Amino acid sequence: MIYARIAGTGSYLPGTAVSNNDLVARGVDTSDDWVVERTGIRTRHLAEAGQSASDLAFIAAQRAIDAAGCAADDIDLIIVATSTPDYIFPSTAALLQAKLGIRNGCPAFDVQAVCSGFVYALTVAEKFIRSGSNKRALVVGAEVFSRILDWSDRGTCVLFGDGAGAVVLEASEMPGIRASALHADGSHHGILNVPGAVCGGQVTGDPFLRMDGQAVFKFAVKVLGDVALEVLEQAGALPAQVDWLIPHQANIRILQATAKRLGMSMERVISTVDRHGNTSAASIPLALDLAVRDGRILHGHRVILEGVGGGFTWGAVLLDF
Repeated sequence: MIYARIAGTGSYLPGTAVSNNDLVARGVDTSDDWVVERTGIRTRHLAEAGQSASDLAFIAAQRAIDAAGCAADDIDLIIVATSTPDYIFPSTAALLQAKLGIRNGCPAFDVQAVCSGFVYALTVAEKFIRSGSNKRALVVGAEVFSRILDWSDRGTCVLFGDGAGAVVLEASEMPGIRASALHADGSHHGILNVPGAVCGGQVTGDPFLRMDGQAVFKFAVKVLGDVALEVLEQAGALPAQVDWLIPHQANIRILQATAKRLGMSMERVISTVDRHGNTSAASIPLALDLAVRDGRILHGHRVILEGVGGGFTWGAVLLDF
C-alpha cells in the first residue's frame, strides 16, 4: 500500500504587518474596534507592487523543500492553488517550476477553487502519489488578494491579506492522508465572486471582489462542519481523536462555530486570522507551517484541514502528520 505523507512545510508573508489602524491612516473608512469585533483580524500582510503569486510561492516552496530534506529536482509534481495568478497563462505552477530551477519535465499546473484551493490541490496530489505515478509533490497555496480589492469597500478590503504556504507530499509506507472529501455547488456563485472578465484586451464587468458577508457566514459554518464530519466518518474516527483543527482562516466567528459543531475547544484550533487575515488558498498551509514550526503540531498528531471558498467550493483532509 502506498500512502502520501507531509514531509515538510514552508510559508512566506510579504513585507511587514499592516494593522487596522494603518488601513485607517491610508484612508479606509473603518476602525480597529469595528474590524476586530466582527472578524478577529488585527493585521495582514500586503505584497509590494512588484511581487506576484509565484514570487511568494517560491520562498514558501524553498522552505518546504528544505524542511523535507530533499532537493528541488526531487520534486516530480507541482500543484499551485491560486485565484490571483501571475498571468492568464502560463500557470503560476509552471513559473514556480522555472524559479526553482526544476528541469526534470515534471507536470506543473494550477488549481482554482478559491479559499478551498489548497485542500483541493492536496487531495489531487495525494491521488497521484497513491496511484504510484509520482513520488514527491510540491503543493502550494499562494495569493495576492490585495490586487482584487476595492479599497473603498470596508466590508471586504479589511478582510484579506497576501501570502503563501507550501508542503512537500511524499510517498510512504506509513499512513499520512487518511481521508479527503471535495464538494462544489455553483448555484451559490453570486454571494462571493469577482465578476470581471478579460475580453478584447479590456476588463469587462466588475474587477473587484464582492461578497454577501451574512450569506457566506451561514454557508461556511454549515459546510465546514459537515465536511469535517464526513472525513472523520470515512476514517472511522471521532472528533475527540483529532489533535488539531485547521480551518480556512476567514473569520474568527466561523472558526469558533465550526469548533463548537465538532465539540472541540478553541485550544485545539490553529488560528492565524488575527495576524494574517484571509489569505484565501494560502491560509491553511500558512497556519499549518506556523503550528509545525512553533512546536504545536508534532509527528503522529492527527489533523483536519478544511476550507470553503467562492464557487462555492469546500473540502477537508484528515491526516496523520
